Amino acid sequence: MNEGYCAVSTCDYADALPREQFMDYQIAGLWRAIPRISGPAFTVKCEAGDHLMLHAAIYRANPGDVIVVEADDRFALAGGNVCAIAQQRGIRGFVIDGAIRDVVEVRDMQFPVYARGVIPKPGAKKKISPLNEPVQCGGVTVNPGDIIVADEEGIAVLPKEKADEALAIAKKRAEHDASVSLDEWQAQHREKVESALKSLGWQD
Repeated sequence: MNEGYCAVSTCDYADALPREQFMDYQIAGLWRAIPRISGPAFTVKCEAGDHLMLHAAIYRANPGDVIVVEADDRFALAGGNVCAIAQQRGIRGFVIDGAIRDVVEVRDMQFPVYARGVIPKPGAKKKISPLNEPVQCGGVTVNPGDIIVADEEGIAVLPKEKADEALAIAKKRAEHDASVSLDEWQAQHREKVESALKSLGWQD
């Protein structure tokens, strides 16, 4: 079912999820035309200035997982080799509340990384934290197994117990939008706009 979550844009999930399930827009794809990814969250917390647990996670996450990381952005959490190993192991991508480095290598290998940015200086490997515990990433509480959908429009976190319901609603929205011509959409849109203005007392 994980592939199915990629069938629609994160914009379509806006009908299915509250604002609190969408990450801070500053966490974004680090290279142009980054592909949409989806998969269950394998959650990681890296202590300040440290990246050990992300490096541990690439050997513990399952193929198809999206590694989701709570961290800071003062040091790089990963570079080209870590991303290459994750890619070889079938990990779909990283969603990081922090930064990486070697972005040119990462772009060349086409490994999807959504993060706050890029910084050359790497972190340390001195601190441990539990893996697959709830984390805070981009202002959203992410639980292990929640479904992550990330694309150029943003990052949606589908609670695992409601993921299929959210997908059904999102598909319905996508199908509706695809069935409406621009002229039809404009007519409906204008009617809604004018009705809203009138209800609020607007006068031209």
